[in-house]
Amino acid sequence: MVRIGAHVDLADAIGAAKTLDADAVQVFLSDPQAWKVPDLPYEGGAEALRADAAAADLDLYVHAPYVINVASTNNRIRIPSRKLLQQIMDGAGAIGAKGVVVHGGHVTANDDPAKGFDNWRKAIDALETDVPVLIENTAGGDHSMARRLERIEQLWAAVSKADGGADVGFTLDTCHAWAGGIDLAAAADQIRAITGRIDLVHANDSRDEAGSGADRHTNFGQGQIPQDLLIGVIAAAGAPVICETKGDMAPDIAWLRENLG
Repeated sequence: MVRIGAHVDLADAIGAAKTLDADAVQVFLSDPQAWKVPDLPYEGGAEALRADAAAADLDLYVHAPYVINVASTNNRIRIPSRKLLQQIMDGAGAIGAKGVVVHGGHVTANDDPAKGFDNWRKAIDALETDVPVLIENTAGGDHSMARRLERIEQLWAAVSKADGGADVGFTLDTCHAWAGGIDLAAAADQIRAITGRIDLVHANDSRDEAGSGADRHTNFGQGQIPQDLLIGVIAAAGAPVICETKGDMAPDIAWLRENLG
């Protein structure tokens, strides 16, 4: 059976999982728009969260802050990004997380994309962690590292050369793939052919049309992605699923369970 869950607030991760009937949850360890990592907002700290999740048979995933961009050629962005990523990886290890989701990042119009890919290699080289980095495809940006299949292929070629590159995984976001112009009917097979793996699915409908480049999640059946396409790509990915939709995600989780079988 596929393990299915949702992105929830860390402070009540266990309670939220019970309410949603979730097998897995994704959390932020810090403000996703900030550069500092505060003390863990969970009663009893990391050890308590790890123990409570184990007792509840709940898989934990961490989403890294959005500000991280290890691909950047700007030292004032890249260096703090690598420092923050290491802190997040340390925190994820302390709570027993299955992986840390990190956006692919981007370079600027004036940069050679190859520099961004190589910066990813250097970032993985420098990480000290036993927790897998799960690079997520992104929805928009002509200079993104992980929007289109050809860029994902170039990124993977670079990351695979890193010390620890074999442990880097992939998060497939359905809304991002749709908005990024990837054919959902073939997405799982095409990405697996490049990366060799799909470790996690972010299951989201899209408010906007295919190829729009807009990262706007919505609940299943309320967006532009045909429901058969959504179920097809999630089933083909064959990985644990995290919903990042809107409001009460319990109906989305129930709908996935019913349709994934």
